[in-house]
Amino acid sequence: MTQEQGIIGKIVGGMIHRSVKARFRNVYWSPPEANLSGPIIWSVNHHGWYDGYLMFQATQALGIPSLDWIQEFDSFPLFKYVGGMPFGADQPNIRAATIRKTIRLMKQDKRSLMLFAEGILHEAPEIMELGKSLATLIKHVPDATVIPVAIVYKMGLHERPEAYMSFGSPVESSQNNLTLEQIRARMQDELAQLMCRIEQGEVFQVLVKGTGDVNERMKFPTRKNKK
Repeated sequence: MTQEQGIIGKIVGGMIHRSVKARFRNVYWSPPEANLSGPIIWSVNHHGWYDGYLMFQATQALGIPSLDWIQEFDSFPLFKYVGGMPFGADQPNIRAATIRKTIRLMKQDKRSLMLFAEGILHEAPEIMELGKSLATLIKHVPDATVIPVAIVYKMGLHERPEAYMSFGSPVESSQNNLTLEQIRARMQDELAQLMCRIEQGEVFQVLVKGTGDVNERMKFPTRKNKK
């Protein structure tokens, strides 16, 4: 099982990778500590346009192909070859069909899902109320592991922004009855911890080596003195 389906999938995946490399100086991450296998629900904050692209890079690196619900799927139809599924805000029938198909794929094929459960792209750092679709997935795929994921963007010290990602431990429920508020709280904690780690200057692993500052790129070789 692979994230990139066929030749078109490889083309789309390559486009995503080139875009991330061109737009960011680097993408850093703290990968999950545990050895994970699907089905996983990656519950991700949605504070940046590139969130889906970065999650694609992360799940590729982890070797865990993941589906992705896309509100503007009609503008990116080829994304279906890298796990994209239609989830238009004004298309209730299509959304329902996507949820049913996702549940089936998670049960039968152990597929995972990158889910921006807040529903809309918005300013950081608040985590908004999570949508009911997440509760539906938890109910119908009870063996799915919910992992909170935090993404933070930093701009100012370099020519291009830098992105940071952290993957928390699975969200546990003491009564085997996981609630949306429990997940939201863990997402908020994961985001706050990541922001604190960045401010403290922690060194992260590089997920994607991007494009350096102009002064970093314009390094000319020095001429060796002839004897």
